[in-house]
Amino acid sequence: MYNRFNTQSGIPVSLILIGVCVVAYLVQLATDNLLSPLALWPVQSGWFYPWQLISYGFLHGSTTHLFFNMLALYMFGLPLEAGWGKQRFAFYYVTCLAGAGLIQLIVSLGSPVPYPTIGASGAVFGLLLAYGLRYPNNTIMLLIPPVPIKAKYFVWIYGALELYLGISGRAPGIAHFAHLGGMLFGLLLLWQWGWRPRR
Repeated sequence: MYNRFNTQSGIPVSLILIGVCVVAYLVQLATDNLLSPLALWPVQSGWFYPWQLISYGFLHGSTTHLFFNMLALYMFGLPLEAGWGKQRFAFYYVTCLAGAGLIQLIVSLGSPVPYPTIGASGAVFGLLLAYGLRYPNNTIMLLIPPVPIKAKYFVWIYGALELYLGISGRAPGIAHFAHLGGMLFGLLLLWQWGWRPRR
């Protein structure tokens, strides 16, 4: 379906994104508050700027946060980019990232205490959705617990879990609705590109 985009060579966008995120994290460790204007702040905080809808996705709160996001970007991003090509993959990634940030801004409107959001998780959840729809029967080996699961089931389980945690508030400090926002905007873009559910 997207083979005409798959004729480019050079370093994959997925690996470039991983490299930028790793470098940004190292800069974070060295500079601390210097990168705070790049985090995504609620609109009502007075510290929000439009570029934060993209820049927040290159910052991470911990080494573990960075590791799992980059692992998912490597696992799901590379095969998607191989099928779509660089331009389409990059556009999809940025759309999911900005969409996740937009949903987070909407959710944070009701927060009495403004706090920043960082991390590539919203875009990664968009990649997870696309991978599950494009390669539904591929097997994914989970790390915790270490069991194999088909991609299509993995997407449904993770999506349902994020919805439950977001509504219940049982895992505070994590932008669950931003994750769902990344999946939502990814789904809308895939629909625009011609994806339809199989009967």
